[in-house]
Amino acid sequence: MKRLTTLASIAGLCTVVGLFMSSGLEDVSAAVMSAGWGAALVVLARLAAVAWAGLGWHVVFPAGAAGLGDCVSLRFVREGINTLLPVATVGGDFVGARLMSKRGVPGAMAGASMFVDLMTQALTQLLFTVIGLGLLVLIAGDGPIARTVAGGLAVAVPALGAFYLIQRRAGHRIIQGLMTRFASGREWRAFGAIDQLYDSLRRMYGNHGRFVAALVIHLAGWVIGTLEVYIGLHFMGYPVDFAQALVIESLAQAVRGAAFAVPGALGAQEGGLIALCGLFNIPAEAALALSLVKRFADLGVGVPGLLLWHRIEAKLAAETPAEAEREPEAASGRTAKLVPQPATLGPFYSYAPPRMGSRIGDGEELKKCA
Repeated sequence: MKRLTTLASIAGLCTVVGLFMSSGLEDVSAAVMSAGWGAALVVLARLAAVAWAGLGWHVVFPAGAAGLGDCVSLRFVREGINTLLPVATVGGDFVGARLMSKRGVPGAMAGASMFVDLMTQALTQLLFTVIGLGLLVLIAGDGPIARTVAGGLAVAVPALGAFYLIQRRAGHRIIQGLMTRFASGREWRAFGAIDQLYDSLRRMYGNHGRFVAALVIHLAGWVIGTLEVYIGLHFMGYPVDFAQALVIESLAQAVRGAAFAVPGALGAQEGGLIALCGLFNIPAEAALALSLVKRFADLGVGVPGLLLWHRIEAKLAAETPAEAEREPEAASGRTAKLVPQPATLGPFYSYAPPRMGSRIGDGEELKKCA
């Protein structure tokens, strides 16, 4: 897994370098500088969109089960991990659910909320892409890009249906395997038994009012994200109307989703924006500048999210009482003390490297066993 991620990162980085070199670094730099304060507004638009997504997560919970502030703050943690760390855009969601279980929410409910929130986001992104495709056909006609997107949708629909069926009692073993793979730390046991997880899923999907409200909120969130393209291009001197900006944003997000295995969608985002902006006579250097501005927003939102994650984990570690095991030694009767391991993101990407320390009464160190 690490090797595949590394290779994908190298390929994406090489693609980005090639695109920037072919478009001219000076031209791209000039386009970025022309954005000016527009870049800051794009970051603000991203902040608003992520906070709004936190509201969408909050809605799927039963009334009073989770606090809105917790959902919003942990949504920023999820965004930071998914955007800036090589976790295939899902590791942050598992971390967010685990941290939610530390805030008084039953573990099974926290885990179920993650799956339902991912489902609502995926459904609304599919609808957002369909809207963008329809606008593209109305504005520019049926071209190669429209046909490519339509083919992608034909693949995405059954995949989304399978993801839904897995959550409807059809995928006990699959979910259990995912939990084992991504949830290697002891803290993940808070998710509870798989039966309890599915019971919570049934309750959340059964509350049709909250589920529909989450769909509406997330769809509005995707539309809010269109402001990034609209503002960025306007400040760079390439004014587009909101429908054109929605076409670019919706299909660019579809490209990012298709390239989920590449950290940060390196190369995929840049190439997609060049093709989509070209439909509206926006040059490649402006499209690359827009991609850079979007990546500024990734950093502006993601870095604080990672710092918040570090702070939460440090606080949890400080609040967790030290666990000691005493093992009498045959000769001296001295005791050994094990220091608990810090939480990990999973078997591949650790939040902190596992460490084990041991102390004995007279200061000698126990020898590590192979």
